[in-house]
Amino acid sequence: MSAMSTSVKFDPAGLIPAIVQDATTGRVLMLGYMNAESLELTRQSGEVWFYSRSRRELWHKGATSGNVLQVHELRADCDSDAILVRAVPAGPTCHTGAESCFWQDVEGHEIGDAPPATFLDDLAAIIQQRRIDAPATSYTAHLFAQGRHKIAQKVGEEGVEVAMAGVAQDDNRLVDESADLLYHLLVLLNERGLSLRNVLKRLADRHSSHSL
Repeated sequence: MSAMSTSVKFDPAGLIPAIVQDATTGRVLMLGYMNAESLELTRQSGEVWFYSRSRRELWHKGATSGNVLQVHELRADCDSDAILVRAVPAGPTCHTGAESCFWQDVEGHEIGDAPPATFLDDLAAIIQQRRIDAPATSYTAHLFAQGRHKIAQKVGEEGVEVAMAGVAQDDNRLVDESADLLYHLLVLLNERGLSLRNVLKRLADRHSSHSL
């Protein structure tokens, strides 16, 4: 982890807001506050420390639950008065057991799911809902009804079409076929009880081991 300049600006109470983002998925996980000491502990230990405003003490995130946040990168915003902590969570980040602390709307109504990081997360959620609801007009539900082998076959077919478009067709065709491949891959992962997170984590592991 690279060293951060100490030029970040703490507020009059000696604190700076720290937004935690999942380094693998990009999801926003929580907001906490750091003072100079907790920031330095975060930099030195490689795990996230905060300053608890209610308890008025340092707080090692996950020390009790085991759900620590392993620091991947620290960034300051353009005014140096807020910190972005890109981290890999060892488990749920919220004390309620949720993946993210942002599980309700501004009126306090429970939403439940962690906020999506990308459109692919939104698409994966739609695919899951189609699997549950199984509407008669849904192509996704129809795929699930046909079973794993048919879904895998479609992934194979789309992969071939992507390769053919990459060699012999125009850019628009390649983009179209790539979109089809990503969609069908998400369906297959869902059918197997896996998610995009599993794939992204494997890629991140390969990058960290320099095997890419």
